[in-house]
Parts: sequence; structure tokens; C-alpha cells
Amino acid sequence: MAAKRKAEVDQKSCVACGACAKACPIGAVAVWKGMWAKVDTGRCVGCGRCEKACPASVIRMKEVEA
Repeated sequence: MAAKRKAEVDQKSCVACGACAKACPIGAVAVWKGMWAKVDTGRCVGCGRCEKACPASVIRMKEVEA
């Protein structure tokens, strides 16, 4: 099986600013209860826009099995 990229958030370091959610073109990222960003990995297409938009650099693209 081919590997795909998915966004992963370091929730302990997330500042919940919402920049990642605004950058996601399909709405796969949301700020959960004003505490941290959460990624719906089922919807994430691995474009990396959330990672680039994060001012705290707490989102990384991770290789996962498809």
C-alpha cells in the first residue's frame, strides 16, 4: 500500500489561534473547544496548507498507510 500524508497536531503546544482551520481548503481542521486544533484525518487530503499557516509550528505532515 502507498503511504499518504496527513496533518498531525502537537496539542500540548497548540495556541488555538485558528490559522490552520482558516487555511484548510476542505474544513478538515477545527479548533476544538477553544483549546487546540484537531484534524479530521478522514477528510484531510495532505495538502500541507495548515502546516504552513501555523504560526506556532505545531502541525506536521506525517506519512500514514493508505
